[in-house]
Amino acid sequence: MSNSSDLFERAKQLIPGGVNSPVRAFRSVGGTPFFTKKANGATLTTADDQDLIDFVCTWGPAIHGHNHPVIREAIAEALNNGTSFGTPNPYEVEMAELLVEMVPSLEKIRMVNSGTEATMTAIRLARGYTKRNKIIKFEGCYHGHVDSLLIKAGSGALTLGNPDSAGIPESLAAETIVLPFNELEAVAAAFEKYSDEIAGIILEPYPANIGLIFPKSGYLQGLRDLCTQFGSVLIFDEVMTGFRVTAGGVQTKEGITPDLTTLGKIIGGGLPVGALGGRAEIMNHLAPLGPVYQAGTLSGNPLAMAAGIASLKLLRDSDAYNRLEKLGTQVKEAISSTLYEIGLPGQIPQVGSMFCLYFTDTPVENLDEATATDTDRFNKYFHTCLENGAYIPPSKYEGNFISTAHDQGGIDQACDIFVNALRSL
Repeated sequence: MSNSSDLFERAKQLIPGGVNSPVRAFRSVGGTPFFTKKANGATLTTADDQDLIDFVCTWGPAIHGHNHPVIREAIAEALNNGTSFGTPNPYEVEMAELLVEMVPSLEKIRMVNSGTEATMTAIRLARGYTKRNKIIKFEGCYHGHVDSLLIKAGSGALTLGNPDSAGIPESLAAETIVLPFNELEAVAAAFEKYSDEIAGIILEPYPANIGLIFPKSGYLQGLRDLCTQFGSVLIFDEVMTGFRVTAGGVQTKEGITPDLTTLGKIIGGGLPVGALGGRAEIMNHLAPLGPVYQAGTLSGNPLAMAAGIASLKLLRDSDAYNRLEKLGTQVKEAISSTLYEIGLPGQIPQVGSMFCLYFTDTPVENLDEATATDTDRFNKYFHTCLENGAYIPPSKYEGNFISTAHDQGGIDQACDIFVNALRSL
């Protein structure tokens, strides 16, 4: 089998940049990306036969690690009956029932094929429901590569130094109001200026595509109050945080009820899937009941539904979140105590199985503060971790994840790698 360098050279001849998603190219951190030939539990095995403790977890959804036997068995059972029907199937009904049970704000659900498709549909639905055009989004919040939302976005857009994408008409971008995260006064001012034009607000309630940022006290409730006051739709993009932070997502943890929620990644158990859900009054505007069109041949795909149902039941029927919180806290404490010991500036926001490391003196509360953190130091830290067997995201703007497959020994080993990498700086 070819090694990673050979595979990358071959890929660059046929695939733009040699990758099918930009952050994988290692442009931010430098070097040649590795190729994974298999994954099991909390371990990736590269084409170069290096085993890596995985803290990317396919960018979040692998909350049970890789190749979990229960999820694999569920996919195999569904596969025996076919791969795609183009008709309704029993799995999508069970999935809808499970999501409504586990996320209190959801009254109705529409399955789609990705988080990007979910946010795109949420924006269209908010506009169709309110008969307004403008959408408020926040600097650094990434909602997939949707034209009207890829403006001052996080994730790979920032990693490549390109927060705005070519190919988006100015006329479309003009309908998006971009505001700094965590500044409620700016949102209130926007509503005062465009009160009868704002269809809704979309945000990551915990922005996790510029590392990991938490809202100030009262911020989310303030957004909820403004949307209620002005008749706009509050959309929580929980593609990253849904079922990661806790079963009901950030909205359950913070006690805030959005009008619409977008989900993805994790509810597919490792297969491509997304979902949009919320108040029945709004969801009923989707075709075939209402005038807002959305469709997808593979929506509710039986393999993805079977995998997702198995994954969500494993979360529902176990003590996973308490254990993940303990492991996340252990990693945070190992890193923070080392930073203090060696006098290195750093911040480690962590909630449950999500965490990140910013090399900076002060807490990070918005995009400007995230971009001002020490990139060179992070890149050195990344490569040292990778060389010693721990795979963290190849960008300072991405979050780290722990899975239920990470055992105590693996976390202890990873903490040693993190600590030694910090000391090497």
